[in-house]
Amino acid sequence: MLELDGLAALVVLGLWIFCLIDVITTDEGSCRNLAKTMWLLLVLFLPAIGSIAWLVAGRPQAPKSMPYKGNHGSAFPEYERPGRAVAANPEDDEAFLRGLRERAEEQRAIYRAKKRQELGELGEPDPPPST
Repeated sequence: MLELDGLAALVVLGLWIFCLIDVITTDEGSCRNLAKTMWLLLVLFLPAIGSIAWLVAGRPQAPKSMPYKGNHGSAFPEYERPGRAVAANPEDDEAFLRGLRERAEEQRAIYRAKKRQELGELGEPDPPPST
């Protein structure tokens, strides 16, 4: 019986520490039903009851769009953004993408030329010292 009481006390202590840290790190505006200070006092002075009350009634609810317990949301959330401009003409979209590819190739060519120049400057042997 004494071992069971000790185990229950450890569980309550762990729950209390978790809830205390959770209350402290939670945003003031996202606490439910009471102010953050009230939740902190409740959890601090009534460990078992306050912790359970925090988990049930005070902890912020996770938004549905957040990946949590198997809810992965959309693979491409930027496509679901309100007000997103959608290409009306596929040919315009292809021309835009072609322009992006060309610009990327130009930037890569400039980068390669700079690297070759740096390596060329570093690769030249120093002239022998004159005596």
